[in-house]
Amino acid sequence: MTSSRRYNLKSLMLQIAQDRLKQEAEDRVTERKRYMEEHCPELSLPSGVQELQELCKKIHANIDKVDEERYDLEAKSTKGASEVEDLKFKVTDLKGMKKPALKKVRMSADQMLQALLGSKHKVNLDLRANLKQVKKEVKEEPAEAVGDWRKNIEDKAGMGGRMKMFQGAES
Repeated sequence: MTSSRRYNLKSLMLQIAQDRLKQEAEDRVTERKRYMEEHCPELSLPSGVQELQELCKKIHANIDKVDEERYDLEAKSTKGASEVEDLKFKVTDLKGMKKPALKKVRMSADQMLQALLGSKHKVNLDLRANLKQVKKEVKEEPAEAVGDWRKNIEDKAGMGGRMKMFQGAES
């Protein structure tokens, strides 16, 4: 299909859609007018007090009727919502129980194997049994570091103390 033919078809489709949208808008306006004429007769205000009271009573009766319908619809919707919730619970029950969060349990390796394999299988996992023994060498710290720390601070205080540090390091 050529691009000019495609463009022509596209413009025709858009024109038809635009005409349909206009027609729908006009139909909505006429439908609204028809509904209003059917359900809302023209208001004729009475001239006397007695007629005015009758009109008020009629309006109050209509308000009560509409309020009852609203209440019934609201009760029906809440009942439907509760039924939906009950069905959700039933579905989750059918799927299976929700697994609770597991708690941390301190177990040794032997206890864990015994729990997994049962008492028929005795395995002793002593992880330290096969470790190589290593002796630790203790380093001796110089004796100068041990002592009263206040004395060291007083000796090093001021420029004279700093000079002593440098002179002590050179010799």
